[in-house]
Amino acid sequence: MTVANNFALQQNKAQLAAEWINSYAIKNNRNLELELEGYFLHTTNFGDFEVVSWKGDWAAARKMMIVASRKLNIKVVDSGYHAKGHLLSSLLGISREFAKVYSGGSIIGHLELTTKSGKWVVKGEKLL
Repeated sequence: MTVANNFALQQNKAQLAAEWINSYAIKNNRNLELELEGYFLHTTNFGDFEVVSWKGDWAAARKMMIVASRKLNIKVVDSGYHAKGHLLSSLLGISREFAKVYSGGSIIGHLELTTKSGKWVVKGEKLL
């Protein structure tokens, strides 16, 4: 069972979205449980997001975030993407990930994330 904190929900709708995702997962027999982490990703182009931790199935988590974006008409961040060839920096503890930003179920941009004091922060943004 995977445990990670590489998703984020639109700040002003995060509580509602987390509750909806958890109830939808139970109702549809999906192995997924979300919890709000209590800290935020601040972006210039997309607004603010509350980071969520989750446990369960990776594929279900990714799919549920996109479904929530579409059904609840909210923005979500789906990270966990890495650039090819950066295995050495990963082994040295230099954390850098890329993320997709969805709104209404469609990709609207990309983020580059890094860690600072154990929390994700936005290093770069790109609108599509």
